[in-house]
This record gives sequence, C-alpha cells and structure tokens, in this order.
Amino acid sequence: MAVSSVLAILLDASCALASATFDKEFDITWGDGRGKIMNNGQLLTLGLDKVSGSGFQSKHEYLYGKIDMQLKLVPGNSAGTVTAYYLSSQGPTHDEIDFEFLGNVTGEPYTLHTNVFTQGQGQREQQFRLWFDPTNDFHTYSILWNPKHIIFMVDDMPIRDFRNLEGKGIAFPKNQPMRLYSSLWNADDWATQGGRVKTDWSHAPFSASYRGFKADACVVTAAGRPHCGASVGTDVAPGTGAAGEWYNQELDLTRQQRMRWVQRNYMIYNYCTDPKRVAQGVPAECSM
Repeated sequence: MAVSSVLAILLDASCALASATFDKEFDITWGDGRGKIMNNGQLLTLGLDKVSGSGFQSKHEYLYGKIDMQLKLVPGNSAGTVTAYYLSSQGPTHDEIDFEFLGNVTGEPYTLHTNVFTQGQGQREQQFRLWFDPTNDFHTYSILWNPKHIIFMVDDMPIRDFRNLEGKGIAFPKNQPMRLYSSLWNADDWATQGGRVKTDWSHAPFSASYRGFKADACVVTAAGRPHCGASVGTDVAPGTGAAGEWYNQELDLTRQQRMRWVQRNYMIYNYCTDPKRVAQGVPAECSM
C-alpha cells in the first residue's frame, strides 16, 4: 500500500484490545520448551542452556507504531549471552530496528547495542551503558517508528533518534511491514569484550523475562493493508481516539536535551565517530 494512503488513514480505535496477553499476541518459535508463557499470559520467559537458546515472534506485522516491552535481563554472570529484541521484515533487502543486550561477567555492566537496517544495509550501531542494573527489575524498552523518526527509548528516556532523511538520499524504513522478535542465545564469539570472555555454562540455564507488552500501531491485516489505531496491550477505550499520537511524534527541546545527556554520559560507541569507519568515509546521515 502506498505511503500516502497510510498517511491518510484515520485513526480508528474500534479494534483496541484491553490487557493483551502473550499467548494471544506471540508465538514461541524455537527453543524446544525453553520459552514459556506463564501467569495467564502475563509473563513470558526465554531460556538458554548449552544445547539451545529460545525465541518468540509477534503474530501481527506492523507498519509504523510505538512498541513497549518490559524486560528483566539475565542476572549474574551473563557473559557470552545476547538478549535480542527487535522489529524486522524478511528477505535480503529487509528493514530492521534493533535492541540487543550484550551480557557481561558478574559485576560488570551490560552493553545496550542499537542498530537500524534499511533495505538490507545495517552498520549503524550505537552502543550504551545503562544507568541502572537491568537484571534487578523490569524496565521498559520502546521503539517509536513513524514516517519521520525511529526513536529508541529506555524507561521513556530517548537515547537515539534516527531521522527520515530520504530527501538527502538516505533510505528509511517505510514500506516493509515488520514483526516483533525476541531471542536469548549464545554469542560468546563476539558479545563480551570482543569474544575474549566466553559463556560459563556452569551458570546455565540462563533466563530473561518479559511482561507489559503494548503496541499502539498500524497493524497489517490479512489483506495486507495497515489498520492504524489498533492499540494492543493498553486499556484505551474503543473510540476514544487516544491511540495514534505517536504517528506524528517528534522529540521536543526538553526530550532532545535528555537524549543528548544520555549520549554524553552513557554512549560508548557511535558508528559516526569510529575512526575505522570514518577513514572509509563518514555515512551521509552522520553529517546531518
């Protein structure tokens, strides 16, 4: 469906769902029982042992939306493990919006890895430390994807804003519907200190937990058309029109300042300033 048609869709909250549960919104797709849905669908856990990790995906595809998920990451010695939480389409020219949580040895901080793929091209990594221990409690990790911005947020704090600069010749995800995926897997060849620290399987099984899923989004129907205002996992009453404010949302000055504060104090890698990348030519969006 043409983007102009998407933009013209009136937000209709008549399909709003209250208190969506994991069993209704997701399928556990791999892991041979290591992924579990519990507490009447309110909690999902993924497990990892030496044999296999596990993962799940959304039943729906989205073309723009604000996605919230509360995660509690693998505690203790999580070195070598990766908990991935991302939107993605399929195929060699896929689009993708990534959160990845790279584990570490006991007492050392997680690395939050973000990336954006457009038409199969990624390498737009930004990495952060977190200002809290993400294993002690649940925290909310959000992706706001609208026609102008992809904004990454942690507990409603913006940490990254990938803007639509198509007018400058830079591709932006806009045509390919994406599902929400998450997985817990072993990546000790690269995840912790460049692969120098390996997974200690004596601490297995490892476990990550999920709750509080919300998606105020344009959900793609069986006919392939996006239906906006389908507010999944919220208590928005049908017909209120409350869903959809995200569609034109941008960061105001205060939230831009908060994002810059996070980037100044907690960003540990930026593809735009990597000397090896800069030597090959700075990506166009970095100078804008």
